[in-house]
Amino acid sequence: MYKRQGRTRLLDLVAEDCSDLAPDGVVRLNGFGRTSGDLQYELFHAVFSAPLYRPDRDELLTHLREIGAVVVLDDVEFGGAALDELLEATPECAFLLGATPDVPAPSAGSAVEEVVLGGLERAAGLDLLEHAVGRSLTEEESNWAGDLWFESEGLPLRFVQAGALLRQRDRLRAGTSAVDEFGDFEDVPPAEAYDAAEGDDVPLPALGEAAAPAPLLASRLSASARATLRFAVALGGEVPHQAHLPALVGDTHADAALGELAVCGLVSPVGSRYRLAAGVPAQLEAAGYADEAEARARSAAQHYSWWAGHPSVTPERVCAESDAVLAALAVLGPVTQPPAEGEESAAVHLARTAAPAFAAGLHWSAWERTLRAGAEAARLAGDVAEEAYFHHELGVLALCGGRLDRARAELEASIGLRGALADKRGTVAGRRALALVSDRSGTPIGLGPTAGEEVPDARYEESASPAGGVPAAFPTLQQPSSPTVVTHHGSSAPSRKARGGLKGLARRNLVAAGAGALLVAVLGTVVTLGATSDKDRNPPSDQVGVNPSASQGAGDGSLGADPAANEGGDTGAATSRPTAPGPDGTLGTSDDPTPTDEPSGSQSPSDPASTSKPPTSSKPPTTSKPPTTSKPPTTSKPPTTSKPPTSQPPTSEPPTSQPPTSAPPPSSPTTSDSASGPAPSAPTSTTSSAPQSSGAGTPSSSDQVI
Repeated sequence: MYKRQGRTRLLDLVAEDCSDLAPDGVVRLNGFGRTSGDLQYELFHAVFSAPLYRPDRDELLTHLREIGAVVVLDDVEFGGAALDELLEATPECAFLLGATPDVPAPSAGSAVEEVVLGGLERAAGLDLLEHAVGRSLTEEESNWAGDLWFESEGLPLRFVQAGALLRQRDRLRAGTSAVDEFGDFEDVPPAEAYDAAEGDDVPLPALGEAAAPAPLLASRLSASARATLRFAVALGGEVPHQAHLPALVGDTHADAALGELAVCGLVSPVGSRYRLAAGVPAQLEAAGYADEAEARARSAAQHYSWWAGHPSVTPERVCAESDAVLAALAVLGPVTQPPAEGEESAAVHLARTAAPAFAAGLHWSAWERTLRAGAEAARLAGDVAEEAYFHHELGVLALCGGRLDRARAELEASIGLRGALADKRGTVAGRRALALVSDRSGTPIGLGPTAGEEVPDARYEESASPAGGVPAAFPTLQQPSSPTVVTHHGSSAPSRKARGGLKGLARRNLVAAGAGALLVAVLGTVVTLGATSDKDRNPPSDQVGVNPSASQGAGDGSLGADPAANEGGDTGAATSRPTAPGPDGTLGTSDDPTPTDEPSGSQSPSDPASTSKPPTSSKPPTTSKPPTTSKPPTTSKPPTTSKPPTSQPPTSEPPTSQPPTSAPPPSSPTTSDSASGPAPSAPTSTTSSAPQSSGAGTPSSSDQVI
């Protein structure tokens, strides 16, 4: 490991000598702003051809163990355990590291040999200065260079910058006519630094100016170069790519300014880009180049927002400019304020635009830093919707990286913010991502109502069973064991996770439980009363039919009931109380036969003789001389007169009092002699009696009489 200035050039020379030592050659990497994980992925993509592919951790380590290369890593910013992780992941690689003295040292067991580079010798410094100027030094210049060597302790960068000062002095001594002839530095008149009357007598810079030459060098550069330096100071030392300088500076030829800065030693290469050289930012800030830094950083952020969101810009190009984008976010993020109406925060807009490009370009470290900077800027700006978006993206990033606990926390935060905004689409997206986390981790989601979601006042899933308020015949209402029932309501009422939500939720649950208990008690009472109010198997209300009442004929029995028992041989006489149980088999009910006081030779309309055949399960009555024929009515109208029977009263034994074994159907008789068809059990006042003959027969014949 090499430390101190001049290491970059030394690493280049060593890399040239080691080009054929390893099977995979020499791999050049830059560790500025990179973590150990970032460098592992960069090494993988440098050796293997895998565009737009990012292997997981296990697969990455498998491929890294197969790489055998000399890795030249400059500007590394980590040591200790992080460096050990990088070395252990690449056992077949040889590393040549370059770092500054403030970087942590490697661990004792890392087997890294540390070499501290000292300054140049006086003679080497003079040779470097002559090489930079392109001519031999005068005695005065040699003495001046000796003093500079003593002041800078032989720092190579100071001799590079001193050579730039001598070149500028030579141009000034050549006069303004030579400058105009060649067209170089036309926009920088020499009068800005020196008096034109002095002519060729241009003194050497003072020793203090030579030790901190950045302001003096910048004052003799073009306006575009000085504007570029101001943008670089505003962005924390990051120099925008030369393709962006014309748009930022406002000069179509500003792309040439980067060349001016590099020749003067004000910028140094960092990988494929440039940064202000060591010590230059502090010198320029002291000279006033940091004035209006926030305004320039905002201008750069607006430019990068437009550029990163342009359809023609690929994610790879955005990733290449990630350091400048992150620098703009680092400057604007902490100072973000709520924007005016109709405006948008520059930091939030830049983070929202650049984050998807970093994700697509597989630059996940820049993606994460952008999301975190955007979330903080959105919080300061009071933009809840954008803050929820950044938390959601952080959850997705953690899910992709296998950090499931972090992913769950970020997604739940995003769902809570979107619930407060009643953002249905965003909430659904967050819950779907949270379901993926649950699938990966194997644990249930367990997500209750979030902030801004209204808990329903009456839902059986959330109502507890009231104590002693539910009859035993009904199932007890309980809270479901599974917590996966998730509902969404647009109201912003507080919930369980919001402040004060537990108290309000308990009150609503108590009201809902009381209402449910009262409703169940009322329904139970109604059902219980209905079930206990009717003890009869065949109540009279069930016997009501829709057909007209049937008439009752003489000698045809009763309407579905057995005739009364014969007392003393007189079948026509009725007792003072019913003697037959009726169809239901129980005495004292409404369907028992009605007794009569008329003579036995005729029957009154109230006689319980039925026009329909008695039930087949009961024993019909028998007579000694029953009628053999019956005259049916000839019209559909019921007869209005009745003819007394001519046969002798029956002298046979009355039917037994055994009740029927089953109740007859109330409206389905098997025989009928009524003109209006089958009749219900209730008789009417109009009857028709059929004449009887002397032939033998029984009323219980199964032949239908029409």
